[in-house]
Amino acid sequence: MAVRILLVDDHPIVRSGLRAVLETEPDLEVVGEADGGERGVNLAQRLRPDVVVTDLLLPDMDGVAVTERVRAEHPEIQVIILTSVNEQDASVVRALRSGAIGYVVKSADVGELVQTVRSAAMGQVHLTSRATARLLQEMQSPATQMQLTERERQVLREIAIGRTNKEIARSLQIALTTVKSHVRALLDKLGVDSRTQAALQAVRYELVSLEEVHAA
Repeated sequence: MAVRILLVDDHPIVRSGLRAVLETEPDLEVVGEADGGERGVNLAQRLRPDVVVTDLLLPDMDGVAVTERVRAEHPEIQVIILTSVNEQDASVVRALRSGAIGYVVKSADVGELVQTVRSAAMGQVHLTSRATARLLQEMQSPATQMQLTERERQVLREIAIGRTNKEIARSLQIALTTVKSHVRALLDKLGVDSRTQAALQAVRYELVSLEEVHAA
Protein backbone atom coordinates (compact mmCIF):
# COMPACT_ATOMS: atom_id res chain seq x y z
CA MET A 1 0.00 0.00 0.00
CA ALA A 2 1.39 3.38 -1.03
CA VAL A 3 2.48 5.99 1.50
CA ARG A 4 -0.03 8.86 1.31
CA ILE A 5 1.62 12.30 1.36
CA LEU A 6 0.30 15.85 1.81
CA LEU A 7 2.49 18.71 0.57
CA VAL A 8 2.35 22.14 2.24
CA ASP A 9 4.30 24.94 0.53
CA ASP A 10 3.26 28.38 -0.70
CA HIS A 11 5.26 28.08 -3.94
CA PRO A 12 3.41 26.19 -6.73
CA ILE A 13 6.67 25.36 -8.51
CA VAL A 14 8.09 23.75 -5.36
CA ARG A 15 4.93 21.68 -4.84
CA SER A 16 4.94 20.59 -8.49
CA GLY A 17 8.58 19.60 -8.26
CA LEU A 18 8.05 17.65 -5.06
CA ARG A 19 5.02 15.86 -6.51
CA ALA A 20 6.93 14.95 -9.67
CA VAL A 21 9.84 13.55 -7.66
CA LEU A 22 7.77 11.63 -5.13
CA GLU A 23 5.31 10.13 -7.59
CA THR A 24 8.07 8.52 -9.63
CA GLU A 25 8.28 6.07 -6.72
CA PRO A 26 5.68 3.28 -6.92
CA ASP A 27 5.19 3.18 -3.14
CA LEU A 28 4.57 6.93 -2.71
CA GLU A 29 1.41 8.89 -3.54
CA VAL A 30 0.75 12.62 -3.17
CA VAL A 31 -2.90 12.89 -2.10
CA GLY A 32 -3.11 16.65 -1.63
CA GLU A 33 -1.41 20.04 -1.76
CA ALA A 34 -1.83 23.20 0.30
CA ASP A 35 -0.45 26.69 -0.24
CA GLY A 36 -0.62 27.68 3.44
CA GLY A 37 -0.50 26.30 6.95
CA GLU A 38 -4.19 26.64 7.81
CA ARG A 39 -5.26 24.92 4.61
CA GLY A 40 -2.63 22.26 5.23
CA VAL A 41 -4.01 21.50 8.70
CA ASN A 42 -7.55 21.35 7.30
CA LEU A 43 -6.51 19.02 4.48
CA ALA A 44 -4.68 16.78 6.96
CA GLN A 45 -7.95 16.54 8.88
CA ARG A 46 -9.90 15.61 5.75
CA LEU A 47 -7.41 13.44 3.86
CA ARG A 48 -5.62 11.75 6.80
CA PRO A 49 -2.30 11.26 4.97
CA ASP A 50 0.48 9.12 6.39
CA VAL A 51 3.03 11.93 6.07
CA VAL A 52 2.83 15.72 5.84
CA VAL A 53 5.79 17.45 4.18
CA THR A 54 5.61 21.12 5.15
CA ASP A 55 7.78 24.11 4.42
CA LEU A 56 9.09 25.85 7.52
CA LEU A 57 8.21 29.33 6.23
CA LEU A 58 4.56 29.83 5.26
CA PRO A 59 2.52 33.03 4.80
CA ASP A 60 -0.11 32.41 7.50
CA MET A 61 1.48 30.09 10.06
CA ASP A 62 4.93 28.54 10.14
CA GLY A 63 5.86 24.89 9.90
CA VAL A 64 6.23 24.69 13.67
CA ALA A 65 2.56 25.66 14.15
CA VAL A 66 1.50 23.23 11.42
CA THR A 67 3.43 20.47 13.16
CA GLU A 68 1.87 21.26 16.54
CA ARG A 69 -1.67 21.32 15.15
CA VAL A 70 -1.36 18.17 13.05
CA ARG A 71 0.36 16.16 15.77
CA ALA A 72 -2.08 17.30 18.45
CA GLU A 73 -5.14 16.47 16.38
CA HIS A 74 -3.80 13.40 14.55
CA PRO A 75 -0.78 11.85 16.29
CA GLU A 76 -0.79 8.99 13.79
CA ILE A 77 0.27 11.45 11.03
CA GLN A 78 4.01 12.02 10.77
CA VAL A 79 5.39 15.46 9.85
CA ILE A 80 8.57 16.23 7.92
CA ILE A 81 9.94 19.76 7.82
CA LEU A 82 11.21 21.05 4.48
CA THR A 83 13.67 23.88 5.04
CA SER A 84 16.42 25.95 3.51
CA VAL A 85 18.03 26.70 6.89
CA ASN A 86 20.66 24.80 8.86
CA GLU A 87 19.50 21.91 11.05
CA GLN A 88 20.80 23.77 14.10
CA ASP A 89 18.57 26.77 13.39
CA ALA A 90 16.20 27.52 16.29
CA SER A 91 13.07 27.12 14.13
CA VAL A 92 14.09 23.64 12.97
CA VAL A 93 14.79 22.66 16.56
CA ARG A 94 11.39 23.99 17.65
CA ALA A 95 9.68 21.99 14.91
CA LEU A 96 11.41 18.79 15.97
CA ARG A 97 10.52 19.44 19.59
CA SER A 98 6.93 20.04 18.52
CA GLY A 99 6.68 16.54 17.13
CA ALA A 100 8.15 16.54 13.62
CA ILE A 101 9.85 13.20 13.02
CA GLY A 102 12.51 14.63 10.74
CA TYR A 103 13.48 17.29 8.25
CA VAL A 104 14.94 17.67 4.77
CA VAL A 105 16.97 20.65 3.61
CA LYS A 106 15.96 21.93 0.19
CA SER A 107 19.48 21.38 -1.11
CA ALA A 108 19.27 17.63 -0.38
CA ASP A 109 19.24 15.13 -3.20
CA VAL A 110 16.11 13.29 -4.30
CA GLY A 111 17.16 10.03 -2.67
CA GLU A 112 17.38 11.63 0.76
CA LEU A 113 13.89 13.11 0.45
CA VAL A 114 12.39 9.81 -0.66
CA GLN A 115 14.12 7.85 2.11
CA THR A 116 13.07 10.37 4.74
CA VAL A 117 9.43 10.08 3.67
CA ARG A 118 9.58 6.28 3.74
CA SER A 119 11.25 6.27 7.15
CA ALA A 120 8.71 8.73 8.54
CA ALA A 121 5.82 6.58 7.34
CA MET A 122 7.27 3.68 9.32
CA GLY A 123 7.82 5.85 12.38
CA GLN A 124 11.59 5.73 12.13
CA VAL A 125 13.59 8.53 13.74
CA HIS A 126 16.54 9.89 11.75
CA LEU A 127 18.43 12.98 12.95
CA THR A 128 21.89 14.24 12.17
CA SER A 129 24.42 14.43 14.98
CA ARG A 130 24.36 18.23 14.94
CA ALA A 131 20.56 18.40 15.20
CA THR A 132 20.58 15.85 18.03
CA ALA A 133 23.26 17.76 19.92
CA ARG A 134 21.30 21.01 19.63
CA LEU A 135 18.08 19.37 20.76
CA LEU A 136 19.74 17.75 23.76
CA GLN A 137 21.34 21.05 24.68
CA GLU A 138 17.95 22.78 24.73
CA MET A 139 16.11 20.09 26.66
CA GLN A 140 15.76 20.77 30.36
CA SER A 141 17.46 18.42 32.76
CA PRO A 142 15.00 15.83 34.06
CA ALA A 143 13.76 16.48 37.58
CA THR A 144 13.38 12.80 38.37
CA GLN A 145 14.69 9.54 37.03
CA MET A 146 12.50 7.69 34.57
CA GLN A 147 10.13 5.21 36.14
CA LEU A 148 10.12 2.63 33.36
CA THR A 149 9.85 -1.13 33.44
CA GLU A 150 12.73 -3.14 32.02
CA ARG A 151 10.64 -4.00 28.95
CA GLU A 152 9.76 -0.35 28.41
CA ARG A 153 13.45 0.52 28.54
CA GLN A 154 14.16 -2.13 25.91
CA VAL A 155 11.43 -0.75 23.66
CA LEU A 156 12.69 2.82 24.14
CA ARG A 157 16.19 1.77 23.16
CA GLU A 158 14.82 0.12 20.00
CA ILE A 159 12.94 3.32 19.11
CA ALA A 160 16.10 5.36 19.60
CA ILE A 161 18.08 3.29 17.09
CA GLY A 162 15.36 3.82 14.50
CA ARG A 163 13.43 0.56 14.52
CA THR A 164 9.77 0.39 13.53
CA ASN A 165 7.13 -1.26 15.69
CA LYS A 166 7.27 -4.39 13.52
CA GLU A 167 11.06 -4.57 13.82
CA ILE A 168 10.84 -4.09 17.59
CA ALA A 169 8.32 -6.92 17.82
CA ARG A 170 10.69 -9.24 15.94
CA SER A 171 13.75 -8.13 17.91
CA LEU A 172 12.15 -8.57 21.33
CA GLN A 173 10.00 -11.53 20.25
CA ILE A 174 6.76 -9.96 21.43
CA ALA A 175 3.45 -9.24 19.71
CA LEU A 176 3.02 -6.10 17.61
CA THR A 177 0.02 -5.08 19.75
CA THR A 178 2.24 -5.36 22.84
CA VAL A 179 4.85 -3.10 21.25
CA LYS A 180 2.20 -0.49 20.44
CA SER A 181 0.97 -0.64 24.03
CA HIS A 182 4.52 -0.14 25.36
CA VAL A 183 5.10 2.81 22.99
CA ARG A 184 1.93 4.55 24.18
CA ALA A 185 2.92 3.99 27.80
CA LEU A 186 6.43 5.30 27.13
CA LEU A 187 5.25 8.52 25.53
CA ASP A 188 2.87 9.09 28.41
CA LYS A 189 5.48 8.44 31.12
CA LEU A 190 8.09 10.59 29.38
CA GLY A 191 5.62 13.41 28.81
CA VAL A 192 6.36 13.57 25.07
CA ASP A 193 4.20 13.14 22.00
CA SER A 194 6.58 11.81 19.38
CA ARG A 195 9.11 9.04 18.85
CA THR A 196 11.73 11.70 18.08
CA GLN A 197 11.38 13.20 21.53
CA ALA A 198 11.35 9.74 23.11
CA ALA A 199 14.60 8.89 21.31
CA LEU A 200 16.23 12.02 22.68
CA GLN A 201 15.14 11.05 26.18
CA ALA A 202 16.79 7.67 25.66
CA VAL A 203 20.06 9.44 24.92
CA ARG A 204 19.69 11.72 27.93
CA TYR A 205 19.12 8.78 30.25
CA GLU A 206 22.04 6.92 28.66
CA LEU A 207 19.95 3.98 27.49
CA VAL A 208 21.61 4.43 24.11
CA SER A 209 24.63 6.41 22.93
CA LEU A 210 24.69 9.10 20.26
CA GLU A 211 26.96 6.85 18.24
CA GLU A 212 24.36 4.05 18.26
CA VAL A 213 21.60 6.46 17.23
CA HIS A 214 23.56 7.79 14.26
CA ALA A 215 24.82 4.37 13.20
CA ALA A 216 21.25 3.13 12.82
